[in-house]
Amino acid sequence: MNPVEMQKVLIADDDPVNRQVLAELLKPEYTVLLAKNGEQALERAARHTPDLILLDVMMPDLDGFEVLRRLRADPATAAIAVIFISGLDRPEDEANGLKVGAADYIAKPFNATVVMARVALHLQVVRQQRLLEHLAHVDALTGLANRRRFDELYEAEWQRARRAGSPLSLALVDVDCFKQYNDHYGHPAGDRALRAVARMASSCVRRPADLAARYGGEELVLLMPDTEAAPAEHVVQCMRASLAAQAIAHAASAAAPVLTFSAGGATLAEGETAAELFAAADAQLYRAKHAGRNRVEWRQR
Repeated sequence: MNPVEMQKVLIADDDPVNRQVLAELLKPEYTVLLAKNGEQALERAARHTPDLILLDVMMPDLDGFEVLRRLRADPATAAIAVIFISGLDRPEDEANGLKVGAADYIAKPFNATVVMARVALHLQVVRQQRLLEHLAHVDALTGLANRRRFDELYEAEWQRARRAGSPLSLALVDVDCFKQYNDHYGHPAGDRALRAVARMASSCVRRPADLAARYGGEELVLLMPDTEAAPAEHVVQCMRASLAAQAIAHAASAAAPVLTFSAGGATLAEGETAAELFAAADAQLYRAKHAGRNRVEWRQR
């Protein structure tokens, strides 16, 4: 979620007055979605993925307990925080609501100040959880996705490409003579150089589905779903040209007087496993490095 984007709250209540009161209360701070019954709540939760659901317990057809059970059974909605709002105000009612998975329980008639405080608290928890999830997938030095994130997405995209018969391209990028760069200019300069290469990757890999990740050391990996070999190779060549335009001096390089990289790529072949595709891209990187570096080699079908 974009840090400046308003968080979304879904209000599910069969009483139109309650819906209106809660909506007016929350609209200044949050994006508000409304549902008048359990089926609507499930449909809107699946479509909009709200950050929090205020869920009435006593609704016709599907009550709040059944709605929550179905939310938890669907991987797309299982993690959404739910606050029960109910006219059932006995301690055992609240205990039952928390037992079935609600994050909180507010008894009717509700107090506006209490509702706002509880909503703010749970949405703060949501923000913190998402920040931690984000940090767990980001390389601290370059700001790119990390190896863990790449491994997760690579497996998922390979599975999708295999099912749909769609193209999937992969490229490995290795900064040329990076040890010599560190030895000559020092490790802080080496860190700056890696960040420069990462910026080039981010500027060239622009589609939402594409991924640029730091694979390890001075090596990056580019994952490009739904991309055939020619356009995928063009993306890597664009990145190489952008880095060359930066003219970052590398006096210790055997490839060029400026910072450069070698890259190897491959596009998924029929029947090829994820490991075989990765190995093919790695083999092309080996070719590029042993052909003099500062070049892109792509497997030809």
